[in-house]
Amino acid sequence: MLRFLWVGGLGCGAVAATVAAFLVAPWLWFAAVPLLILLTMAVADVLQVRHSILRNYPILGHLRFALEGIRPEVQQYFVERNVDGRPFDRDTRSIVYERAKGTDAEEPFGTELDLYEVGREFLVPSMAPVALPTEIPRVPVGGPDCTQPYDMALLNVSAMSFGSLSANAVLALNTGAALGGFAHDTGEGGLSEYHLRPGGDLVWEVGTGYFGCRTADGDFDPDRFAEKAARPQVKCVSLKLSQGAKPGIGGVLPGPKVNAEIAKVRGVPEGRTVISPPYHRVFSTPRELVRFIGRMRELARGKPTGFKLCVGSRRQFLAVCKAMLEEGITPDFIIVDGAEGGTGAAPLEFADHMGMPLTEGLMTVHNALVGVGVRDRIRIGASGKVATGSDLVKRLAQGADFTNAARAMMFAVGCIQAQRCHTNTCPVGVATQDPRRAHALHVGDKSQRVRRYQEATVKSALQIMAAMGVREPAQLSPHMLHRRIDPHTIRSYADIYPWLTPGQLLHDDVPEPWARDWHHAHPDQFTV
Repeated sequence: MLRFLWVGGLGCGAVAATVAAFLVAPWLWFAAVPLLILLTMAVADVLQVRHSILRNYPILGHLRFALEGIRPEVQQYFVERNVDGRPFDRDTRSIVYERAKGTDAEEPFGTELDLYEVGREFLVPSMAPVALPTEIPRVPVGGPDCTQPYDMALLNVSAMSFGSLSANAVLALNTGAALGGFAHDTGEGGLSEYHLRPGGDLVWEVGTGYFGCRTADGDFDPDRFAEKAARPQVKCVSLKLSQGAKPGIGGVLPGPKVNAEIAKVRGVPEGRTVISPPYHRVFSTPRELVRFIGRMRELARGKPTGFKLCVGSRRQFLAVCKAMLEEGITPDFIIVDGAEGGTGAAPLEFADHMGMPLTEGLMTVHNALVGVGVRDRIRIGASGKVATGSDLVKRLAQGADFTNAARAMMFAVGCIQAQRCHTNTCPVGVATQDPRRAHALHVGDKSQRVRRYQEATVKSALQIMAAMGVREPAQLSPHMLHRRIDPHTIRSYADIYPWLTPGQLLHDDVPEPWARDWHHAHPDQFTV
């Protein structure tokens, strides 16, 4: 509220100077006119809906746009790098912003990237491109035990909880999903009215805190789960094992953000910091995990059921695969969250040093499922710095069926990376529970930005695939993605990494080190 007091003072000064100019001395118009102009600008900033930062910081917010005008000299110092060393930089952010605004993000003077940098990747264009498909491809999700399959979009909203995000941010994301026909992962913070009200398709994520379906002592409540999973907006249910930004520890929601509404949604005390446990109470072995997935599917009346994880140990994931085979139960989908993901607050050492990057984690899960002969039953989602059409295509070539975006969706809804998410003082109303700050985020405008961003990114991916001679995502393969190994060598992913054949792990021709991990994997223990 204090940030608006100076606007009130400006108004009083403008009125006083105007009256004085009329009654005292005409030269006072030199003071009155600038004050009236500033007052008009402040009022216009508060009333417009396109820029949340101007609604929260009238006049002062224009300084941000002034700094944008002198990039890259300023913005080059704010380039972020993920664990692979590949940048999620100003150019990527610009693509997201421009697509969200509905404008073309094209560069008339070519790329500024170092195409000879070791580790640089590129997709292989075809000498015989094909026409774009007449219909946008979708991914059918639902294995043999699923009675309510769902057709997933190629790009969806990744997991971000109400509580971490404001009510208006959640409303904008879900309204955008409803307008664009793609799915919105709720995150582990429970189902709120802001997820449900717009009617967008939901993937309800249940984490270690079992928020929204927990007993008084924090255990899983099957009756509450079944009741909420039956809602028509809930198309899939997902069990969160671990998060890319911080595998091995639970999420944290600071006490100042836990208001009465969030406390009710999550089933926790108001005003107290909420720390999710690092482990699940409902299982402790791969076999118990697989059985619980089957139980969740039954409680959800046959809706697609899966789990999300950041891969760490290949041996442990193979243990889960062995449990699937022995129990005859498979999830309908698995979402692989890369270690480079991270819209949630995380300890720096976890963010930098724990878990596999998405590339390795994704290929591990894909190959393991192929190797045990169940890949055709299970769809794989990829989440971790997916922002552009080329990101999407790369992940499909590496083994994914669909992708999820978190940070890019936050950009589309207005995030400017102020990095104040944990302080409840987000300047654009995205990551705050301050109602005045959140009110600046105009749901109608930002939901259209989310829709436009998703639509344009999927269209870009389809254009790239067409340029590669690919008519549908299933035709993408590892040999279509190349990486520079050293200054003189370029190799495809098909040559760099081993790729298993269907059922290969069940036979005697298992390559090392897969054979060693497969031998030591046990369905009744998570052995590293």
